[in-house]
Amino acid sequence: MRNVESDSPGLDPEDWPQARRQAHRMLDDMLDHLEGLRTGPVWRPMPDAVRAGFDAPLPLEPTPLGRVHQEFLEQVLPYGTGNLHPGFMGWVHGGGNLAGMLGEMLAGGLNANLGGRDHAPIEVERQVLRWVRRIFGFPDTASGLFVTGTSMANFMGLLVARQTALAGLPAEANQAGLVAYASAAVHGCVSRAMDMAGLGRGALRLVPVDGDGRIRLDALEVAIAEDRVRGFRPFLVVGTAGTVDTGAVDDLAGLADLAARQRLWFHVDGAFGALAMLAPNLAPLLVGLDRADSLAFDFHKWAQVPYDAGYLLVRDGERHRAAFASPAAYLQRESRGLAAGSPWPCDFGPDLSRGFRALKTWFTLRTYGLKRLGAMIEGTCALARRLEARVKAEPSLELMAPVALNIVCFRHRGQDPDALNARIVADLHESGIAAPSTTRLEGNLVIRAAIVNHRTQARDINALVDAVLEYGRRS
Repeated sequence: MRNVESDSPGLDPEDWPQARRQAHRMLDDMLDHLEGLRTGPVWRPMPDAVRAGFDAPLPLEPTPLGRVHQEFLEQVLPYGTGNLHPGFMGWVHGGGNLAGMLGEMLAGGLNANLGGRDHAPIEVERQVLRWVRRIFGFPDTASGLFVTGTSMANFMGLLVARQTALAGLPAEANQAGLVAYASAAVHGCVSRAMDMAGLGRGALRLVPVDGDGRIRLDALEVAIAEDRVRGFRPFLVVGTAGTVDTGAVDDLAGLADLAARQRLWFHVDGAFGALAMLAPNLAPLLVGLDRADSLAFDFHKWAQVPYDAGYLLVRDGERHRAAFASPAAYLQRESRGLAAGSPWPCDFGPDLSRGFRALKTWFTLRTYGLKRLGAMIEGTCALARRLEARVKAEPSLELMAPVALNIVCFRHRGQDPDALNARIVADLHESGIAAPSTTRLEGNLVIRAAIVNHRTQARDINALVDAVLEYGRRS
């Protein structure tokens, strides 16, 4: 019979020196991987045998850490997304950074829960909030919260807007008839947020865009007026700072003016584009952003923080708190002791258990500094201009949209261009040379190169174009 008074075996190593050596090997392997990124392919398909290896029985018995690490080296590391590689230009994925990676390691070791209580990790997150306020020109009363990404931040911003719209109404009032507005180029997560909030995506009016991909303010004004006449209750307008397809930036100042006139909550989806504020030559594109009621963006895109590190910033911190704070006996706040430090981060979002996302962000911002990060962001846009110039110089290629920031949409000319360009992109992926994505503009399938990675250089742009031309000739 088991001795119930015996101590638990615990999970700490029995041999700390050996564990230390193994930990150093694991760190060295990741450093080697980062240092040698350019020598390998951007992406490689996972062999069937490797994929089948993940269909393994439950791990009931212990496995030595060194063996698990070896499995990672053989089965996981070679078959990642590829977004660390300088040739990765698909979607809008950041490339990560060494300081952030090390910060993430330290956060894992500390294993802090940033839901609440009085401890230094929460002060780190509060310091980042103070920095974010200054970056975007928000007042000291603004609140902020780390979340998984802009999809969640957009959803939470919508909930704050809804709560504000319903505040002060009779108890029997509900959200029926509430409608919101965004451009036809808005990210799909906004429609999904409307569904998750119980409003339904039919309550999101998608407003036409102009030739530069920006929401048409005249069409927006008409849509709002028509909805009011029909008895609907407009409550929210969403501006986009960097559309997912082309990188277009809405007229944020114009939207701020319109929202003020119409008494609407002004939310900005700035998933990647908001951080252009760090780049002096790009910041003028974001005039009006400082007037938003709420802003959603990702540190894990243009700021290169390792995934995941999304952020929601709300101008009126009390409105933000009112949307999420929920008293509970076991979360009683005190004036002293570990239960002090109110308000807690869990008062501003749905999560009671929260990881230390702020630390890898803090390490990134402190280590590289905002000026260097801004210069890097400007550099990716300069590379986009270089790609635009090469596309225009090649008779067999055509530019498919204006280049606003760091996204270039183009295609290879030819018969059945949709099928041709889809094949070219698949060939590029499988070759390991480059990894752009595809999208559709006005019904046409196009090659979309999003230049986000701080490691990307002019030679990677040339390699992409040369490969597109070569695969186009073969087809």
